[in-house]
Amino acid sequence: MNNKDVVETLAKTLSCATEQHEFEQSVNQLQDLRPIDIADVLALMESKLAWQLLERLSNRSTIFSYLEPDVQVAMAHEFPRNIMAILVGEMPADERTDLYKHLNQDQRDALLPALAQAQREDIRKLSAYEERTAGALMTSDYATLSAQMTVAEALHALRLEAPDAETIYHTYVIDDERRLMGVVSLRVLILASPNQAIADMMMSTVVSCHVDDDQEVVAKTIARYDLIALPIIDNSGALVGIVTHDDAMDVASDEATDDFHKSGGISTMVGKLKDVSIRVLYRKRVFWLVFLVFGNLLSGLSISNFEEVIAANLVLVFFLPLLVDSGGNAGSQSATLMVRALATGDVVMRDWFSLLAREALVALMLGATMAVAISIIGYIRGDAVVSLVLALSMMSVVMIGCVIGMSLPFVLNKLGFDPATASAPLITSVCDASGVLIYLFIASQFLSI
Repeated sequence: MNNKDVVETLAKTLSCATEQHEFEQSVNQLQDLRPIDIADVLALMESKLAWQLLERLSNRSTIFSYLEPDVQVAMAHEFPRNIMAILVGEMPADERTDLYKHLNQDQRDALLPALAQAQREDIRKLSAYEERTAGALMTSDYATLSAQMTVAEALHALRLEAPDAETIYHTYVIDDERRLMGVVSLRVLILASPNQAIADMMMSTVVSCHVDDDQEVVAKTIARYDLIALPIIDNSGALVGIVTHDDAMDVASDEATDDFHKSGGISTMVGKLKDVSIRVLYRKRVFWLVFLVFGNLLSGLSISNFEEVIAANLVLVFFLPLLVDSGGNAGSQSATLMVRALATGDVVMRDWFSLLAREALVALMLGATMAVAISIIGYIRGDAVVSLVLALSMMSVVMIGCVIGMSLPFVLNKLGFDPATASAPLITSVCDASGVLIYLFIASQFLSI
């Protein structure tokens, strides 16, 4: 039985338990599961029953942290205020703040007075930062040292701070005004002489981000320097928090999902697909589809201008979808490669000209290969002139599609828009319209009316 089956079986057993000993027996089975798997069990149960289970577990704050925000909010309705305060107080600072943001005003007003003063101030401070910034992502649970400490004093201080810190593998050295002076790793501390001063062994060049930096910048910085955690500073250079690598991974995943949605012409969507309402799905998808309906009218206008050519050479209609789709497919490929390269920082604006030359050469090779194939079919269905028209059209359509596909993300990036907005539907529509125009123009030059 795989882990998913275990979770579903336990959830069903707990929900159907009628005797107290049956319930306790099922609870004991959970002790062998990891906290995230226990959270999966709770998520499959009704909020009231999930709370009855959660209050019997020793590591309930850790388990509660793994629940989705909507499940946490639903369960918060079932918790007594004093127990909820204890549970929230035991959560990491960043996750505690995230939960607070998802509560309604009545729940906030009930929760805050039950928390310790330091926890209330911490929630207010962290929740004040703008969403999708380093400040909104960071946690205030971190360990610090003074440069004047010895190694022995530092290790003693870390033993006291470790229970409440997100990580102690890298500890930050600050001055009396909390300005970031350096960083020292736990490995270095363990290997150093007990009497050695922290100032003599710390790394004074510290990679950091500003509290107002975009969360994507934070994630990229952590990935670039392979950091366990990244210190976040304010305008004065004071250390105000850290972002851990696991939070950065969540950001990277969210950003990738966001870009993936945009590439399909879907605006940013929050939550799991199965939990999103029909109304939200409609609203997120309708704009691009309606917008591109009017964009596709360009294809119709191109066809109407060449009605006489088409009427005199009906064989052209047979190949129209094939040519148009080929240009759109080539453009979508180029756009996908360029959007990803821009997102990861592999290319920048100044690379456009050199990349354009490369893309044109690749497009020429792709178009020539596809032209050979379609010209053979064109000769069979028509004659040598039709074959030539198809070959030239295919090379031109693929060339134009690739150039548009690789250039549009650069243009959007230059204008300050997200390059992912160069979505597959947009690229396809632009390439369709240009492909129809190119194909019929070439045909009009070679074929008689």
